[in-house]
Amino acid sequence: MASNITVKNGALVFPDDPVIPYIEGDGIGPDIWHAAQVVFDAAVAAAYHGKKRIAWKEILAGEKALTEAGTLLPDETVKAISDHVVAIKGPLTTPVGSGFRSINVTFRQVLDLYACIRPVRWVRGVPAPVRSPEKLDVVIFRENTEDVYSGIEWASRSPEAAKVIAFVRELNPAMGARIRDDAGIGIKPISESATRRIVKKALDYTIAHGRRSVTIVHKGNIMKFTEGAFREWGYKLVKEQYAGNFRVEGEGAADARIPVNDRIADSMFQQVILRPDEYDVLVTPNLNGDYLSDAAAACVGGLGMAPGANIGDFTALFEATHGSAPKYAGQDKVNPGSLILSGAMMLEYLGWREAAELVARGLERTVQNRTVTYDLARQLEGARTVSTSEFGALVATNLR
Repeated sequence: MASNITVKNGALVFPDDPVIPYIEGDGIGPDIWHAAQVVFDAAVAAAYHGKKRIAWKEILAGEKALTEAGTLLPDETVKAISDHVVAIKGPLTTPVGSGFRSINVTFRQVLDLYACIRPVRWVRGVPAPVRSPEKLDVVIFRENTEDVYSGIEWASRSPEAAKVIAFVRELNPAMGARIRDDAGIGIKPISESATRRIVKKALDYTIAHGRRSVTIVHKGNIMKFTEGAFREWGYKLVKEQYAGNFRVEGEGAADARIPVNDRIADSMFQQVILRPDEYDVLVTPNLNGDYLSDAAAACVGGLGMAPGANIGDFTALFEATHGSAPKYAGQDKVNPGSLILSGAMMLEYLGWREAAELVARGLERTVQNRTVTYDLARQLEGARTVSTSEFGALVATNLR
């Protein structure tokens, strides 16, 4: 009989046989999920020899949910993630410009998964466009609920947009005059409370994992009362609650405490390419983190090898970070690396670090053996192209 993960006295309690819900996802989702699940089960079996196991529970979202349940995101799915605390999912399709709202964003908001966590490091053997991809090893904490992802906007020439434009012009005539009558309008909220909790999450992670530094990434030179405030509130939290562990860079003499600094967002894009080894944990508002995590992933080979998770105080939803690639659906062709590495993150979240390390080892060995899916094979001389399912089976074999 499997058991549920619980929260007791403000801490997570992980049984040896947790029920973990999964969503296959749209497009390539079923292909990569089945390949990844083989890896997860093999890693747990190899690490714990039957003493631990995962009881998988399928839940529905996206196209499969629409077909089977008549809605893209059933209430039962949200409840299952909330009840079981930890879940994992494949990619879900989001239309651009029209259609339904992003299911991924909905998950983050209704479950209050305020921290998008994206570790970015090079898997040895993966083709990368930079000279020294091994120098980049960062963990990006991106605020998940505010900024432009709050989704507060009105269409061009709509009555609502006209009202907002008129209000801004009345409130601030000099600024309002710059807004054209045919503008679409979006609002970018950034609050102190949301800022403090994402920065706290990054600081706690840095301490727990022995990381070297924390950098607040923002565009506060232009947006002073939102992104500039994000920077100030972050530093304020450091000084109020973490002075024993962290020091603000440039204030006082250097000591053994972990340095916290900040960088302007556009400059940070250059830094991750030219001076990646100078950075470790990055914490950002939503949009900056969205761009920056993808740009960093490109430096080490792309989103196909980039894991991610959306985490609240306790609830955690791990996911593939790329799209659903519907034109490859059912072809057993694409790279499952992102979802495999996201599963390694999940195993580490459970406290099963031994299994997580085996997953990473198996993936790296498989890539170094040049037995890879087509996206990597076309960049690796002498590589043998394998299917999605074959790749997963090879990773499961190579982790032992």
